[in-house]
Amino acid sequence: MSSRAGEAHLLVASSDEAFGRLGADAIQAAWNDSPGGATILATGWTPIPVFRELATRHARGELGTPGCPIVQLDEYVGVEDSDPRSLYTWLDREFLTPLEVKASGVIRLRGTTADSEQECRRFDAAVAAVGGLHLAVLGLGPNGHVGFNEPPSGPTASTRVVPLSPESLASNARYWEGAEVPVEGITAGLELLLSADVVILVVAGAHKRDILRRSVTGPESPEVPASYLRRVPRLIVVADDDAAAGLTQEEIGSRSGPGI
Repeated sequence: MSSRAGEAHLLVASSDEAFGRLGADAIQAAWNDSPGGATILATGWTPIPVFRELATRHARGELGTPGCPIVQLDEYVGVEDSDPRSLYTWLDREFLTPLEVKASGVIRLRGTTADSEQECRRFDAAVAAVGGLHLAVLGLGPNGHVGFNEPPSGPTASTRVVPLSPESLASNARYWEGAEVPVEGITAGLELLLSADVVILVVAGAHKRDILRRSVTGPESPEVPASYLRRVPRLIVVADDDAAAGLTQEEIGSRSGPGI
């Protein structure tokens, strides 16, 4: 992929409700542009207002069941679907079931297979078979990771198993309610994520303010994997007031990677 940056947009929300609306509007617009294009989705607390707004629109009859393949972004290694803290179970609870997406329409990335390398190859081939990614909805980790692409991860990072960083382990601890947090994850690679036509990056909280600024205005660096997202044709940052404080559309729109 070229280091040339695409267009970037900043959408700032003053409430959880506005955050959900802005994120849902951006996702719907991407689906309308390419109704069959595959969508890869992050899990975690940050996208929940967005997914719930989509579910509300679906329940009101304003949004049909997505007609595109849904792709699982990542998973904990060794965690079964029966565990409510598994990332697939989270995705099912917050997105698939409310929007009536059938399991057969999901490209899974499983963390319980005996051969993880084969699982990664199968996953990448399945995404390629549906025409690649159109939309990636991603969260931003406290150290700049997207998915489980921990630093250092460059733009050619493949789908793989990775050891989770101390920052990620600390961030994920609240999901595990005192139980031991899994120390490895399996993730769609940064190379695959950068192949998407549209990336929607959802970011919330003052604790993400510095890493968001570094990701969208600082130099590209494998130490901040999210910094490469400016390479996609269309990047939309949906942030709350706390995360976006001091950041402007002009800064996002005028910065780009090296060699441009």
